[in-house]
Amino acid sequence: MPKSPTNPKVDAVLSEADKWQDEFAKLREIALGSGLTEELKWGQPCYTHEGNNIVLIHGFKDYCAYLFFKGALMKDPEAILVQQTANVQAARQVRFTSAKQIAGMKAILKAYVQQAIEVEKAGLEVTYKKTTEFSMPEEFERKLDAAPRLRAAFEALTPGRQRAYLLHFSSAKQSKTREARVEKCIPQILEGKGLDD
Repeated sequence: MPKSPTNPKVDAVLSEADKWQDEFAKLREIALGSGLTEELKWGQPCYTHEGNNIVLIHGFKDYCAYLFFKGALMKDPEAILVQQTANVQAARQVRFTSAKQIAGMKAILKAYVQQAIEVEKAGLEVTYKKTTEFSMPEEFERKLDAAPRLRAAFEALTPGRQRAYLLHFSSAKQSKTREARVEKCIPQILEGKGLDD
């Protein structure tokens, strides 16, 4: 398979990376060697097949990763796919801490990228949990019960925006913090805006 061309926007982002440059270069080479199209999405190198996202390269403090958008649908014979948090439904990461580690896994990574392409070609879709399946923090439930206008505004939001709020509220360990988050977000919800709008 011919190697895909590089994208100048990705060149620029990768040349400015503070960390993981060697690792990014190796991951990029594998993706381009698989015939994927290189794009820049969410400020990260993203590799697509016929316009559909397949894998993203991103770096963190302690590791860099390949993020497979439909990783939950992939077979994982090497047991290397990681679910970032319990709330991530579709994506799975393969994490790396060195270029040597990536070089040693090159054949496996090529196979995983190819598998991700096949999942996309087959038209497979992840079945997402409905918003009603996410837990509703009692601090938010009380506010909704006390303010019908707030409930109507929340229910008018898209399912993705509703989930984002529920996950944001639920991720706080203490009731006091959940309460503060709810209070802070009420004006945005009433305006019909999502958490990051």
